[in-house]
Amino acid sequence: MNEKIEISLPNNIQLYIKREDLLHPLISGNKFRKLKYNIQEAKDTKSKLLITFGGAYSNHILATAAAGKEYDFSTLGFIRGDELKDKVLENPTLSNAQDLGMSFEFISRELFSKKEDVSFVSGIQEKYPNSYILPEGGTNELAIKGCEEILNEEDKTFDFVCCAVGTGGTISGIINSSFENQKIIGFSALKGDFLSDVICKFVTKKNWIINSDYHFGGYGKITDELVDHLNEFHSKTNIPLDPIYTGKMVYGILDLIKKQYFPKNSKILIIHTGGLQGGKGVNLVRKQKNKTLLHYL
Repeated sequence: MNEKIEISLPNNIQLYIKREDLLHPLISGNKFRKLKYNIQEAKDTKSKLLITFGGAYSNHILATAAAGKEYDFSTLGFIRGDELKDKVLENPTLSNAQDLGMSFEFISRELFSKKEDVSFVSGIQEKYPNSYILPEGGTNELAIKGCEEILNEEDKTFDFVCCAVGTGGTISGIINSSFENQKIIGFSALKGDFLSDVICKFVTKKNWIINSDYHFGGYGKITDELVDHLNEFHSKTNIPLDPIYTGKMVYGILDLIKKQYFPKNSKILIIHTGGLQGGKGVNLVRKQKNKTLLHYL
């Protein structure tokens, strides 16, 4: 569903948001898209167990746990940080995933960094022979196929489509299904310029760019300015944004509009990729530091 954002903007610019966060209460936004064809493949290969990887507040971990519950798979998450083993109940993401039936293996950050090594993956497959392994963040070719379904014919009228970028899978699908007249802008949630190289592996179109100016210090970094902005945006629009991905992107879009980056009369579509559950973890940390919270989560 595309929802017009009724806020005052210069140069007759129109801003809409595609509410992918409303697709499913737990398998949220782009995770729903990424898992769709992977779940089908897991069924087709008679797999019994979904295995994946993630950090303490990973949207993908919770979405995989929810998908396992809904589609009758056991689930196992390899979690970055062996110090989290005794802190599951203190962590809203992990405790919810556990309630949905997910088991965990907590591993050191050094070992977690080897999660894509052939020997590491082979070891998991040998230990769990009836498993279907999903990468961290869920990005693979089947995930991109699912993300190609985010845009539809109704979206042809938009001049710009904006999407937050983490692993590059969601924006790759959007680029592949974009229309000739459109420019796709990805807002990186991470430091560094490596994402363009990743995306180039999955797309052939040239109608896209990655903006790396609004990561607020890097992945998972949250500032008081960002929190104040998200609270104000929600009070004006009643649209909740996560602070890790979509929130940073919306801040960037509004800042670029102020700087007259977009031509007059531009029609811009924002992709809300969900992930609101991650904000609960952000609030938990900020509460411990006596900082302003996201009021809508």
